[in-house]
Parts: sequence; C-alpha cells; structure tokens
Amino acid sequence: MPIETVTQEHRPAGVIAAAPWRVSAVNPQPGYRLSITCNDGTSGVVDMSRLVSSEKAGVYAVLKDQAIFNKVNIELGALTWPNGADLDPEWVHEELGKNKTWSVPD
Repeated sequence: MPIETVTQEHRPAGVIAAAPWRVSAVNPQPGYRLSITCNDGTSGVVDMSRLVSSEKAGVYAVLKDQAIFNKVNIELGALTWPNGADLDPEWVHEELGKNKTWSVPD
C-alpha cells in the first residue's frame, strides 16, 4: 500500500504545527511595517519602526536598511531575515488578534 505524504505551505514534511493557525503571508511596507495574514483570518500590520531605530535594536539594527528589511521571509512559521533576526509568530498573532496594528516595542 503506498504511503502518502501531505505537506502544508511553509511547513517541512513531518513537522506538526503547534498552533492551529499559521502565518501564511507577509508583505513588507514602507516605514518598516509588515502586512501579515494568518490562515485563520487574523491579519494586520506590524510596525517595527521603533525597534529598528532603537539604540537597543541589536540584531534588528541591520533591518534599518530597507532593502534588508524587505527580505523578510516565513520560515517554520516565524518571520525571519537573512541576518538571523526573527519575530515570534505566536506574539505576532496574539497582538494582531487584539489590535490589527501592533508597534513592536524597542
């Protein structure tokens, strides 16, 4: 009997999602903002302008270069950048579920 492997977008085969929702789309916007959509209908805008401009930005400081900021990707459900910076998808989902617009603290 053949075995059928089912995969979902942004999820490697064999990895089971911990949450019933997933970040399904991210689009960078001007002003260090991200338009986010989750597969459960949650959507909104994440404003990272304070974080990338902060003296305490750390790994996020490089994202002040808009070209690098625009390289955001979805990797295993997290919003990630080539330099290793990421945003916790659970935190993003929770904040957007409450407010539709979330300003990431610095």
